[in-house]
Amino acid sequence: MPKEKYDPPDPRRLYTIMSAEEAANGKKSYWAELEISGRVRNLSSSIWTLTHLTALHINDNNLSRVPPDIAKLPHLVYLNLSSNKLRSLPAELGNMVSLRELLLNNNLLRVLPYELGRLFQLQTLGLKGNPLSQDILNLYQEIDGTRKLLNYMLDNLAVHPEQLPQRPWVTLKERDQGVPTAVFTVMCYNVLCDKYATRQLYGYCPSWALSWEYRKKGIMEDIASCDADVISLQEVETEQYYTLFLETLKQRGYDGYFCPKSRAKLVSEQERKHVDGCAIFFKTEKFTVVQKHTVEFNQVAMANSEGSEVMLNRVMTKDNIGVAVLLEVNKEQFSGGMKPLQEKQLLLVANAHMHWDPEYSDVKLIQTMMFLSELKSITERASGSAASSSSSSELSVIPIVLCADLNSLPDSGVVEFLSNGVVAENHKDFRELRYSDCLTNFNCTAKKDGSEGSITHSFQLKSSYDNNLMPYTNYTHDFKGVIDYIFFSRTHMSVLGLLGPLDSQWLTDNHITGCPHPHIPSDHFSLLAQLELHPPLSPPLTPLNGLHMPGHR
Repeated sequence: MPKEKYDPPDPRRLYTIMSAEEAANGKKSYWAELEISGRVRNLSSSIWTLTHLTALHINDNNLSRVPPDIAKLPHLVYLNLSSNKLRSLPAELGNMVSLRELLLNNNLLRVLPYELGRLFQLQTLGLKGNPLSQDILNLYQEIDGTRKLLNYMLDNLAVHPEQLPQRPWVTLKERDQGVPTAVFTVMCYNVLCDKYATRQLYGYCPSWALSWEYRKKGIMEDIASCDADVISLQEVETEQYYTLFLETLKQRGYDGYFCPKSRAKLVSEQERKHVDGCAIFFKTEKFTVVQKHTVEFNQVAMANSEGSEVMLNRVMTKDNIGVAVLLEVNKEQFSGGMKPLQEKQLLLVANAHMHWDPEYSDVKLIQTMMFLSELKSITERASGSAASSSSSSELSVIPIVLCADLNSLPDSGVVEFLSNGVVAENHKDFRELRYSDCLTNFNCTAKKDGSEGSITHSFQLKSSYDNNLMPYTNYTHDFKGVIDYIFFSRTHMSVLGLLGPLDSQWLTDNHITGCPHPHIPSDHFSLLAQLELHPPLSPPLTPLNGLHMPGHR
């Protein structure tokens, strides 16, 4: 459980009354604690408007009940209800997930609502002097009894509502009927590997709903319901790739490629089974695999460090990886237009999981640069254009779909670089660290006017989920934001439709603090985009009656 420092209120509370002169001079009062005493029997409803309160002392009164409206004080970290005449507690108390200390000593409580199990940040629970059942008291009196009791309650709490609402499909445009195009769907999904799914990180989730045996069913149901033509997964454990994902998806017509993080080479065979990595699956009826590639960021960092200490100490020590598969799109997938496609169409699908720590924005940006630099080499070799790499303004011949958990928000240097094709060498995400000597190694284009002092690429990528369609792709108690992406070559492709977000109001109404949840098997939501791939540019046509027919990209 989170054990961040919690200082309980000082029991020797001192009160000062503002003088008339101070009030006249505009002095502001701020108080976040409230004490009510005097054998009070009922509480005024106006208390529930004081939503800024962090501590509420209503002990030593004659309260026989606490109204459910107490949950309207969401910032309370301390609540003292001791020495009253309480016979029951409202279930809504379980929604007050900011609570660190809840004192219920010396009341008349015989039962506790199981919703108290949702108070995953609670560090002190006072229950002494209540006629509770022996089973509850035995658990409470064990070593670390508060935590064990809360876990027991959470694990036995009935799950409501019964069903998850469907995420909407958002249609953006219709397919181009004028030329032969290929339409396919791409899924990007961080499945949260078992090793990271702990109660320490996800204390709001029942232990049975965190177990891999339970979560893997929901994950496979998500994947099956999307039925994507291309699937990119992050945090796939090595053993699960072979025994679950590949085995199940092969039966559904997919082939796949997987690589674990670099540390897999350094650990025992038993530990290697649990090292996570990235996987790409594709439907074999639509695509034929041409090449498979792995990019180990620590190896690329070492080869391009140019003696930079920060490169060696910050970037090379992270074992994140990326994978890529070069696919040939089967010609039968192209339909529409007046004539069938004649030329072979290749597609590079890439998948990566960047470093997680917010304090390492520099590492995330450099890992992204390294990945694009390696993808450029892959496309150049595949298209036989390595010799002409100096003509950097030319568009890549092979279109790219890049799926990733970038661990970076839309306003980050990482997304700026991917979307705009350029980022300054002195960007704030480099944290003023000395990388400039080695950054030029990752330039994917030759220097042009105005590009001095910046790193560039020429892939012309666009994010599928533009315009803030998804309010978050990662949804936990501590963090809610967009960090997962599907990018594509905007010169070759367009988005026809997207899987929209889960209804935010549903999450709020059901007091879902974070994911995983019994209905949501990962802390990430999957992304699903329907892309339209246009055929390669044809050579210039012979004028027809003196007119040039427009080519189509």
